[in-house]
Amino acid sequence: QVQLVESGGGLVQAGGSLRLSCAVSGIILSSSAMGWFRQAPGKGREFVAAISWRGGSTYYADSVKGRFTIFRDDAKNTVDLQMNSLKPEDTAVYYCASRVGTVVATRTTQYDYWGQGTQVTVSS
Repeated sequence: QVQLVESGGGLVQAGGSLRLSCAVSGIILSSSAMGWFRQAPGKGREFVAAISWRGGSTYYADSVKGRFTIFRDDAKNTVDLQMNSLKPEDTAVYYCASRVGTVVATRTTQYDYWGQGTQVTVSS
């Protein structure tokens, strides 16, 4: 059974940092590309960051470029999202996702498995 479990969300002031972690089980993480998405209240789920298998390439949404960094540790079966210089507009539920494939992807329909999400709230 495939499971993706996010952790690390919480409440932080603008300008602060958080590190989200996604624990993956039931799939061979080293054969999967991974992504992070977010969904704010009343909005659709949007792409945040993605990393290819083996971590050879990464891709970021323009809104987070230079502030967020995606990491993967295939030995620990985790994919992390380091978020710095957080802004109130980063407030959302953040989801980890995996796809069978080696390259990065930015559309929700390109991902096969999803976690339940973790809430990130940035106060002004």
